[in-house]
Amino acid sequence: MRNVFRSSRAGLVAAALSAALATGCATTANPDDPLEGYNRAMFGFNEQVDKVVIKPAAQVYEAVLPHPVRTGVGNVLGNLGDPWVALNNLLQGKVAEGMGDLMRFALNSTWGLLGLLDVAGEAGLPKHDEDLGQTLGRWGVGEGAYIVLPFFGPRTVRDAVALPADFIANEPFSIDHVATRNTVLGTRVVHLRSTLLGADRTLEEAALDRYVFVRDFYLEQRRYKVSDGRQERVYEDFDEQSAAPPGGDIDTAAASAVGNLEHADIGASPATAGRRVARQSVQ
Repeated sequence: MRNVFRSSRAGLVAAALSAALATGCATTANPDDPLEGYNRAMFGFNEQVDKVVIKPAAQVYEAVLPHPVRTGVGNVLGNLGDPWVALNNLLQGKVAEGMGDLMRFALNSTWGLLGLLDVAGEAGLPKHDEDLGQTLGRWGVGEGAYIVLPFFGPRTVRDAVALPADFIANEPFSIDHVATRNTVLGTRVVHLRSTLLGADRTLEEAALDRYVFVRDFYLEQRRYKVSDGRQERVYEDFDEQSAAPPGGDIDTAAASAVGNLEHADIGASPATAGRRVARQSVQ
């Protein structure tokens, strides 16, 4: 009887070891995220900064200012970035879009009272979202590894290299008065964070691992933007008849706030970068 017990115990131990080895072999690091250990630590740091400083400020901002005023603030901030968007569109060879962005800036800066009103949008000129990281991607520069920067949140190496130019081009560094410049900069950060407040619960309910959710969402939406929505989606063919056809629905990062945070999200939590997902049909 004792021998039987020993044999059974030995069999269980062997089975457990085999299962552990199998699990270890099956678990591989994400090739897009070789710096995951560092990135998770920095992700946690940014989460705490957002929780203690940025999110409370955004909540006060939303509570104090009525919606029309916040809309005007967003219009002004967006107008300031249109020349940089236009330049990147032109650098990517998208002349029509680039000229449209310049027309937007001219109309909104004059008839729109320095961008307070989106006159160009009412006239049918769409607002685009381009930056130097996307331009480099269109030129064939690889995205590199995923990395989480302190205060600035999720990036790829390519986007991190482009960040200084994107940041300077979108911020009011031409304003000589320091207090005014800092006020505009702080307003941008708080306003952008306020646009994501309504989606906090979505992330909390959708993500078992917030870090993985944000990382995968960021990489997906950046690739979508670089390809202008023409990226290929690989579908698992579980059933030939039920498998989704190429060019079907594709997850996009259409959240305007997320796109803006990629340019100037000082202090914004990277966890907020996966809040709003739009579904767009790609023909």
